[in-house]
Amino acid sequence: MKVLFIGGTGLISSACAALAVERGFDLYLLNRGSARHYAPPPGAVVLQGDIRNDPSGAAALLQGHRFDAVVDWIAFTPDHIEQDIELFAEKTRQLLFISSASAYQKPPTHYRITEDTPLANPFWDYSRNKIACEERLMQAYRETGFPITIVRPSLTYGPSQIPLCPGSWNHPYTLVDRMRRGEPVIVPGDGTSLWTMTWNGDFAKGLVGLLGRETTLGHAFHITSDEVLTWNQIFTEVAHAIGVEPKLTHIPSDLLIAHNPGLQGTLLGDKVNSVAFDNSKIKRFVPDFVASVPWSEGVRRALEWFEADPARQTIDETANAQWDAIIAAYRRAFP
Repeated sequence: MKVLFIGGTGLISSACAALAVERGFDLYLLNRGSARHYAPPPGAVVLQGDIRNDPSGAAALLQGHRFDAVVDWIAFTPDHIEQDIELFAEKTRQLLFISSASAYQKPPTHYRITEDTPLANPFWDYSRNKIACEERLMQAYRETGFPITIVRPSLTYGPSQIPLCPGSWNHPYTLVDRMRRGEPVIVPGDGTSLWTMTWNGDFAKGLVGLLGRETTLGHAFHITSDEVLTWNQIFTEVAHAIGVEPKLTHIPSDLLIAHNPGLQGTLLGDKVNSVAFDNSKIKRFVPDFVASVPWSEGVRRALEWFEADPARQTIDETANAQWDAIIAAYRRAFP
């Protein structure tokens, strides 16, 4: 099977690329060649180009190719989708669009999320753009038969990411360092809302299992772990993995957003809502899909990656200063 990944060297896509090659797929990667942590897997063919800023150059690179499946990991706005429709209408039997589980209704009216849960997020532009992308692709599917399959990851992590919230996505070791130094860490609300963390290799089993399956056209799938944890449990497991007891400081999300308005999307539009994902649909279409890495194991794998090279243990001093200021303000109000 001949497959193209647009991107393919990111946190999630790299695990999918490695598994696709392992399973014998003829894998092509179209990207700018600037991977931060993950190199293309041996055996993949790399086409160096920028589909977003140089679509004509990307089209030239793909001239003469036809694919059984294309996965677009870097489409975020309807303009990107128009590029995909124009470029791949005659080049693939299936295009998988990587959307986001944050597109589901916020706040949710039911804790159990299925693919039939409405899409609506008034708190986060990122999610609304993903919804608009999905709607345009489904319009193309209905009107012209464009071969779309939609995939919605939730919070997926891997060796280079420990995705605590609020945290520093580009410098995830910052919160680990705070815990090691005995400093308090912020947990939104009372820390009892439910969340799901998914190891990138587990997600890959679901995604790769969808490749080339024309029975999935017109369908949407989320792919997550079945493990459901509170944020208190998530933070505490990190602390225990490094041999300390956490100093959790519970602060209302509204106060966090007042200090940092940029947190509105990731908090109210995503992570402070209790959700549990029903994965029965992906299991029905990909019977061998199972998420086998619990958070307690995955976070230890990630810590091993960071501790293998001190250069990976970068610290976000701006975030540290902001967290200290928020904690100080909260303690003044509630000494």
